[in-house]
Amino acid sequence: MPQKLMDVLMLGRCSHEFSWPRRAADGQYYQVCLLCAVEYSYDWSTMRRTQRVDRSESASSEGAAARRSRSRARKPTWVPRARRLKLDTPVRYRVKNLGSWYEGIIENLSQSGVLLQGPQRFPDNTLVEMVFEMPEEISGQKNSTVLCQGRITRTKDVQEKAESSGLAASILDYKFLHQT
Repeated sequence: MPQKLMDVLMLGRCSHEFSWPRRAADGQYYQVCLLCAVEYSYDWSTMRRTQRVDRSESASSEGAAARRSRSRARKPTWVPRARRLKLDTPVRYRVKNLGSWYEGIIENLSQSGVLLQGPQRFPDNTLVEMVFEMPEEISGQKNSTVLCQGRITRTKDVQEKAESSGLAASILDYKFLHQT
């Protein structure tokens, strides 16, 4: 059994490895520790976890009130663009479960996905796998290598480098890769 999991089970301490921020039914964002399952609210404007969330308190009464108010509320017609975290991080990427890996650079990362630059161009809607180091601002850990599953949402040629393409991908899922 991995040492981190043993520490959580036996000693009650956790080094916290957080999931990608998720949106709750009330529209608020939160992160869950993948080791001990504790939840923290997440603020995308500051890209920080803010406070521990206790979902057991009055969740049922608040949930019914939230559903009633949401059904009457008007949906916004314009949604602001997600905040980007500027990076210059190496990434390896490929078509999901196929072929060789390509080396690229992640330009930015947001709640909606990644923008990377690399030598291989893929068509829109291609499922891809990406391996890179998740920033500490999101994962809560230094040197957190992740394997992400994503979908190419758009591509563009990069003017500075003729052999390079820009790829935007939404992140569908990811998991931490633990170095042993």
